[in-house]
Amino acid sequence: MCGIVGYVGREEAVDFLITGLRRLEYRGYDSAGVATITPRRRLAIARSVGRIDTLEAQIAETPTPGSIGIGHTRWATHGSPTVANAHPHLGGNDVLALVHNGVIENFLSIRSRLESEGYTFTSQTDTEVIAHLIASSLAKQPAVDDMEAAAYEPLVAAVQMALAQLQGTYGLAILFRDYPEVMIAARCGSPLIVGVGSGEHFVASDTSPLAGRTDKIVFLGDHELAVITADSLRVIHRDQGHICHTIRVLDLQTDDIELGQFHHYMLKEIFEQPESITNAMRGRLDFDAATAKFGGLNLTPQQLHHAQRILLTACGTSWHAALVAEYQIEAMARLPVDVEYASELRYRNPPLDHNMLLFAITQSGETADTLAALREVRRKGYPALSICNVVGSTIANEADGGIYLHAGPEIGVASTKAFTSQCVVTALLALYFGRLHHLSFEAGTQIIEQLLQLSNQVRAALETNDRVAEIAATYAHCNNFLYLGRQYNFPTALEGALKLKEISYIHAEGYPAAEMKHGPIALVDKNTPSVFLVPHGTVYDKVMANMQEIKARGGPIIAVVSNGDTEAAQLADDVVEVPEVAEFLQPIVSIIPLQLLAYHIAVARGCDVDKPRNLAKSVTVE
Repeated sequence: MCGIVGYVGREEAVDFLITGLRRLEYRGYDSAGVATITPRRRLAIARSVGRIDTLEAQIAETPTPGSIGIGHTRWATHGSPTVANAHPHLGGNDVLALVHNGVIENFLSIRSRLESEGYTFTSQTDTEVIAHLIASSLAKQPAVDDMEAAAYEPLVAAVQMALAQLQGTYGLAILFRDYPEVMIAARCGSPLIVGVGSGEHFVASDTSPLAGRTDKIVFLGDHELAVITADSLRVIHRDQGHICHTIRVLDLQTDDIELGQFHHYMLKEIFEQPESITNAMRGRLDFDAATAKFGGLNLTPQQLHHAQRILLTACGTSWHAALVAEYQIEAMARLPVDVEYASELRYRNPPLDHNMLLFAITQSGETADTLAALREVRRKGYPALSICNVVGSTIANEADGGIYLHAGPEIGVASTKAFTSQCVVTALLALYFGRLHHLSFEAGTQIIEQLLQLSNQVRAALETNDRVAEIAATYAHCNNFLYLGRQYNFPTALEGALKLKEISYIHAEGYPAAEMKHGPIALVDKNTPSVFLVPHGTVYDKVMANMQEIKARGGPIIAVVSNGDTEAAQLADDVVEVPEVAEFLQPIVSIIPLQLLAYHIAVARGCDVDKPRNLAKSVTVE
């Protein structure tokens, strides 16, 4: 959940490091730091608590020169956010510096052993253990007259010796004081990418720092180690030795990760949803067969036809999308669907049907719990597919096949466009499985026509922005909210409540509207607004009855309704109208005003929308 950058070349490293850390700050913003090797072969380190601006001001006062360097922005796991706990950490007698993303589970036992050997620790982190462990391993390597001529084998051997003792996950970038021309990067369970330039190389924990610097990248796999100089890149696998790495093209432009006209990434990404929805459908609608088509499932239609049960696993917002998918697939394909929290599935031993098919849903493709659940299901011999946004991510690579969202980079910590893209992709899956089974050609054609109208309907829903901002100003002082919906809009209620919690720190709960009277109605008072999702559909009258129950108890009601609905407007205190769509698409349209409501309330309360406290974008720890 931290951000890593590295540079080796001929320019001043700190320029890229600071720019890169700014682009990665959504991955962690408790503290930050950089380290370079100066022309005089000295490790220069700057670390600070808080945001990148603080670090940059410190570097302006005390420069860190050098054409090789590493940087880090932290989301605290071991030890509170302090300068001592900030990365980079030094190893041995300051012979190396490293940055780390991940968690080392056996760090206490290693630390105890190293302390007995005379190593002194200045932080509470598990990372400092890695630094001293590599330094200890390096001291045991035989001397080499020309390290470069030996392809830096002693450095590689020292790192590999240390890594073999670690239990847990890591993405590492390491500098060696006495070897100012080389950097070593290593990965196990935490993403790491090498950017290939002309006379320079870059390291990052995701692609965003590389936009505008290079369009050639190498994804490091688990148990791979990269030896990097300005002019060379060598990749070594723990078990296979030297391997030929694959250079891929980075399809990411600087404009994709800049704010443009928007004040926050979250708002930018909310307004990008008409395009991201179109991209999720592009090339996947088969008009002739009235179905959907996918290029990366790696299973034949015959194999997919034999699936008798679908298991969906995910975390957070992706879990809410999985709940939407459960309704979609069961309605269109008549296949039973189970939805499991990945963090629970990996430790359960549920009975799985012989013809069961898993889909792991994730934005980042690096979520630790989702990855572990996917691995567990694959270990048991079941096909495991992914629905993922990030090309080259661990889950995308380890799944037997999958579907990319093509939503583009999502920088805001609170997910928005990934959720709607996931719901679009699962609707396509429901159509596909439906056509494999009982769904008629006519019904398939109708679903395709409804999907084709969706982007414009979402664009129309975005026109509620000003109205939602007015409502937000009315209720921004409230500290409790209820979100209520039924059927397809129950997951929407959960997602709306999560968005409000994440970025405004307001307590909010989502419930099926009928469950409100089984306990939560006790919370209703004049200072607890209830947000109802009540578009036209099969349960419209039922939800209206639930609204009556809240109204009778004096609770304020905010209602998201279909255009032209005057009946709901008579009950609700505030109404937001959205386009009327088919029920299986309602979550995608109805969530728009809820995303906007969370955003505007957070702004009104002075919260940091893109970097909410205690959260980071990619959850790579358990």
